[in-house]
Amino acid sequence: MQKLRLFYYDLLYEKNDRFLKVLIISFKNRQLQRGTKMKKNTKAILETLEREYGTDYVCYLNHENALQLLIATMLSAQCTDARVNIVTESLFKKYVTAEDFANADLKELEQEIHSTGFYHNKAKNIIACCKQLVEKYGGEVPNDLDALTALAGVGRKTANVVRGNIFHEPSVVVDTHVKRISKKLGLTKNDDPVKVEFDLMKELPKDWWILWNIHIIRLGRTICKAPTPKCSECFLQEYCPDYKKRNREKNR
Repeated sequence: MQKLRLFYYDLLYEKNDRFLKVLIISFKNRQLQRGTKMKKNTKAILETLEREYGTDYVCYLNHENALQLLIATMLSAQCTDARVNIVTESLFKKYVTAEDFANADLKELEQEIHSTGFYHNKAKNIIACCKQLVEKYGGEVPNDLDALTALAGVGRKTANVVRGNIFHEPSVVVDTHVKRISKKLGLTKNDDPVKVEFDLMKELPKDWWILWNIHIIRLGRTICKAPTPKCSECFLQEYCPDYKKRNREKNR
């Protein structure tokens, strides 16, 4: 039996305006056996995804720069990308720089992003975040994970979206699709997004960290839908433990 990598990480939970931020304080990775190979099933899943979807990087949130992607990702919490893209089309014409957002009127910004949901907290965090960007980084978006997650309203998911798509840093983004489907495919047993992220970092090669999110979102929106996945149409059917389990139960 292959020895697994041991991951040690300490979590510090900090509650801030109803948002629970999970800050990774330390993360040590010690490999007990060198040359550990990717699981056969995982390798088959990646090869099949590449054959079906290719290797092109696609971001479903419209943006032209790091600031726009940061704001769009903050707005995407509990909201569809399609809705966010409708809102940001006019929003990014009015607010061009971090300073523009930092000086925005709270009530006015709330109205402009109202349709994305949770508009009060989102508007408050966007203004606070952009004030931090102006004061600490001259209005630029940093690429460091710790610096990003220290910004108001920015968690690991948002930070990793920016790092992966803008700065091309290997990053695992865990959204609802990634969490749900990764568990179905047996790449994680966890529900906590941070634990899922580290499980995927252990399981997937680095050059697949960003692609995994891109492809799994597409799969989740078209085939592996919640709560009624189209298993009969899924090209990953033979590699899916969840499908095999439900199929056995169905045939009893």
